[in-house]
Amino acid sequence: EGPLTQASSLSQKVTFSGALICLLSSLLVSLLTFWNPPTTAQVTVESVPPNAAEGKDVLLRVQSRPGDPLGYNWFRGNTVAPSRQIVSYAVDTKVATPGPAHSGRETIYPNGSLLFQNITLKDTGYYTLLIVRRDGQVEEVTGQIRIFLDLPKPNITSNNSDPVENEDSVVLTCEPQTRSTSFLWSVNRKSLLASTRLELSLDNRTLTLHHVTRNDTGPYECETRNPVSAGRSDPFTLNVLWSPACEGTQVNVSDSGSVNTGVFWLGLFKLRLGPSSEGHCGPSTDQEFPLPSDYITCGFILFAPDGPDAPTISPSDSYYRPGASLRLSCHAASNPPARYSWLSSGRPQPSTQKLFIPNLTSNNSGAYTCIASNSGTRLNKTTVKTITVSGKWIPGASALMLW
Repeated sequence: EGPLTQASSLSQKVTFSGALICLLSSLLVSLLTFWNPPTTAQVTVESVPPNAAEGKDVLLRVQSRPGDPLGYNWFRGNTVAPSRQIVSYAVDTKVATPGPAHSGRETIYPNGSLLFQNITLKDTGYYTLLIVRRDGQVEEVTGQIRIFLDLPKPNITSNNSDPVENEDSVVLTCEPQTRSTSFLWSVNRKSLLASTRLELSLDNRTLTLHHVTRNDTGPYECETRNPVSAGRSDPFTLNVLWSPACEGTQVNVSDSGSVNTGVFWLGLFKLRLGPSSEGHCGPSTDQEFPLPSDYITCGFILFAPDGPDAPTISPSDSYYRPGASLRLSCHAASNPPARYSWLSSGRPQPSTQKLFIPNLTSNNSGAYTCIASNSGTRLNKTTVKTITVSGKWIPGASALMLW
């Protein structure tokens, strides 16, 4: 190639290189214009775990701490005061110094994090960390600890164990009462349906059933929840007392002078009633059926609530020898049938109609009280029998030794 051709080629290369340099310069100016250098991350404190159960351990962990700390100071609450200081830590000497608010359960780590052992509900709240830097600057950051009770198993209580259909209202309460707890109710394993007869308290802890019906027997369950635990009660069933009816048919009523109470119970012998030749209900069988019963479909012989009468305690013997067994039976006329409970010298005994105490000693001497209760009339009657246990022979007591 001649000199002219070489000069032309060199000129083209210089022009291309100059354009490339201009382009790179333009890109660099753009980067410098719109790019910001990274800033120092903000120091934060997090609770691990975020929600803790009472009795567990909690760590207030320091994150994004500065690289040149001189010391750490922890304070109880969201303000800094000498009386609230928990602990201070000198980085160079690695010495921790407890403060006035130190309980003996706090431990500070070289990175400034603070461990709480065996946490209590009183430890709930805010905590403040002061970080002193070598350049004299001080950084302040606050963390929070949330402590909750490990919930016990709930149980349901009722203000009325035997409500009468369409007359009584019942208040069911989920026990025990604990703070920061959510209460949930279910019936027949399903959520409660909206009803004008159902009323929940503001905290959902009590459920009121207005004018109960036989369809409100349940079972009911309550559930308790908080951020660290949950519990479910055993099923609770209502015993709703109701009056059987036979629409459009005749109902035979016993004791007509006392039927105006509006509440009736079947007698001890229940009659299955069927259509008679006159189109009314008449007896067809004579046998007992538990209530409610699918076998009883028409009218009933009804009895108004009555009693209980004063209970009787048998046998009549009052003297026993040591080593013998005591068998007492209590009975009271009552409709509906009475419920029985016992007291021995004022101390409650098993709630049963028959009381049995084996291997008697002189300590078993005393007053034995039978209490008969009627859920319909809401009345109680009592009878007291004095039992004497003695080594002295009493005529007629030998028969007792055969039990």
